Amino acid sequence: MRSEGVSIGSPLATQPFVTRTSTLRRMLVDPELAFLMEAHNALSARIAEEAGFAAVWASGLSMSAALGVRDANEASWTQIVDVLEFMADATTVPILVDGDTGFGNFNNVRRLVGKLESRGIAGVCLEDKLFPKTNSFLHGESQPLAEVGEFSGRIRAAKDSQRDPDFVVVARTEAFIAGHGVHEALARAHAYADAGADAILIHSAKATPSEVLAFADAWKTAARDVPVLAVPTKYCHTPTDVFRRHGFAALIWANHLLRASIRAMQDAAAEILAAQSVSGIEAAIVPVSEVFRLQRVEELEDAERRYLDRPAGERAVLHG
Repeated sequence: MRSEGVSIGSPLATQPFVTRTSTLRRMLVDPELAFLMEAHNALSARIAEEAGFAAVWASGLSMSAALGVRDANEASWTQIVDVLEFMADATTVPILVDGDTGFGNFNNVRRLVGKLESRGIAGVCLEDKLFPKTNSFLHGESQPLAEVGEFSGRIRAAKDSQRDPDFVVVARTEAFIAGHGVHEALARAHAYADAGADAILIHSAKATPSEVLAFADAWKTAARDVPVLAVPTKYCHTPTDVFRRHGFAALIWANHLLRASIRAMQDAAAEILAAQSVSGIEAAIVPVSEVFRLQRVEELEDAERRYLDRPAGERAVLHG
């Protein structure tokens, strides 16, 4: 199991191991508002960590898009786990995975949790919809929700399956997405917390945070000590202090690195085609040396000097 420790080739590799699961758990219970940045592959996860984010959200939408498929479980769970393994190896911060519905019933969830733990993932978020899922921002009110009891069973199965006691299971309710009110959202969240969820993610597709704020206030009134997370994609102009005042534990910036990269690639491709040359964009893109730095080529060169039996001053060429 690789739920703790730093990655091979990491600059932290000589330091004591750090438990990523316990780090994520502490973030969610800390009174300070936490932030998770979306990543969709190893490179974007490393960029998020270098920017200073203390945790990464492995977005289902973004990973699917990066693989060129729809956010409808078209990428199999094993393909997603392969992406996550590279992400965990490229970073030292905890990764919370958007686990969709768990890719099936309670039995699929049990297997998923085991595989995530073995890849060094710190937690998983499961949503109370049916498999295969549909993205929350597509035809939301026509999306059927899972029965509360059945989804609670998925949460219990996840918690019973984890080997690391600090592995985090987040229950995401899509009650607002499906057109229900705050009472339904609260009823579902209470049931999921009772089933063992370590945190609740409350989701909304409205352009204002009215629904999630009402939920957070009612949750606080009920004196539940289970932390609440939000994803301010649609209500992105809400000042962050609003979420602090209403007691949210964390905000997830759920798709922004993907969207930024798409715009940059579209612009670059169009400019190169129009100019029939790359010279015009050279100043606007990173040099190749920055790619090598993000790949940590220097660490490999250091390792060559330490481990390859070569005469002084001679290096093996292991990369082109």
